[in-house]
Amino acid sequence: MPTNWIIVNGKKTETRLPSTIHEFLEASGINPSHVVVEHNREAVAPSEFKEKPLQPEDHLEIITVVAGG
Repeated sequence: MPTNWIIVNGKKTETRLPSTIHEFLEASGINPSHVVVEHNREAVAPSEFKEKPLQPEDHLEIITVVAGG
């Protein structure tokens, strides 16, 4: 697979494409069940992470969900 880049939380990030959001999160060491993701300014449901493909120059915003009380 070729190496390309996407923008993650405002930073240019190299990644292997083609890939899905789920594959990118796991390759980055991020637990998909602990984050909220926006892909090209649209919220993505966790159930769609495995189906949503990433393209070169896409934008991701990844926010870690922290529970506590």
